[in-house]
Amino acid sequence: ALASGPGRAGIAVIRLSGPNAGQALARLTGRVSKPRRASLRAIRDPASGAILDRGLALWFPGPASYTGEDMAEIHVHGGRASVAAVLGALAGLGSSLGLRMAEPGEFTRRAYLAGKLDLTAAEGLADLVAAETETQRRQAFRQMEGALGELYRSWREAIVRASALMESEIDFSDQDLPAGLGGAAQSEIALLLAAVRDHLDDSNRGERVREGIHIAIVGPPNVGKSTLLNALAGADAAIVSDTPGTTRDVIEVPLDVGGFKVVLADTAGLRESID
Repeated sequence: ALASGPGRAGIAVIRLSGPNAGQALARLTGRVSKPRRASLRAIRDPASGAILDRGLALWFPGPASYTGEDMAEIHVHGGRASVAAVLGALAGLGSSLGLRMAEPGEFTRRAYLAGKLDLTAAEGLADLVAAETETQRRQAFRQMEGALGELYRSWREAIVRASALMESEIDFSDQDLPAGLGGAAQSEIALLLAAVRDHLDDSNRGERVREGIHIAIVGPPNVGKSTLLNALAGADAAIVSDTPGTTRDVIEVPLDVGGFKVVLADTAGLRESID
C-alpha cells in the first residue's frame, strides 16, 4: 500500500510487508539492499523490463521492522502516474508471490499483533497522523511513546499484587505467613482506586485536545458576529452585510489558538422570524 498520503507530492512511499516482501523488492529493483540502508535503484516492471521510475529502496528484515515481518519500502516520485505504475507492477506479481493490497491500517494492525506496540500506542500513532496543532502533537506523541500504556501497566501490576496477597491469605491460611496480607491488599486497592478516579476526573482534557474546543458566537442580528468570526479567522469566511439576517446556516472555522484546536461557529441572529 501507499504509506504516504495520496495526491501529488515530491515523494511517495510504497510499503510491502510479509514473507515475500524481499522477493517482490528484488523483482522490481534487481536485488535486496543491505538492511536499513537506502539504495538508489531503477524500478522496473517485471513483466516488460521497462523502467517505471528511479528511486530509493529499503529493506527491513523481520523482526526488526515496523510490522515485525520482513518489510520493504520503495520511495518513488509522488505523481499519481508513477505511483499507479509501481502498484500495477506489484499487482502483476500477485499470483506468483501472493501479493495483495493492504487494508487501511493493516501495517499497524500487524505491528500490534507482533507485539511491536500496544493499543494505546496504536491510537497515539493515529492521533499523531491526524494532529493539527502543537498541543495535539504533544499529546499524541506522548501516547505513542508509551506514556498511557505504562500507566495502565502499572495499574495491572497493582491488581496482580493485591490479588496475590488476597489469594495467599485465603489459600494458605494454615501456613506460617506474615500477618496483615488482607490489609495490605486493601491498601493496594485503595491507592489504585484513587489513581483511577483521578485519571477519569480530568474534565475530558485529552478528548478536548483531540477533538478541539467548540465555541459558538451567538447574539442578536447585525451586532457583528460574522465580522468577529472573519477577524479571528483572518479570512472572509462569513458574509458581512448591513442587512440583518444574512447568516442562516452555522458557519464553522477551525483555528489554531495557542496550540489548541478551536472550532469557531458563526450562527444566525437570535430573533423572532416570520419566514
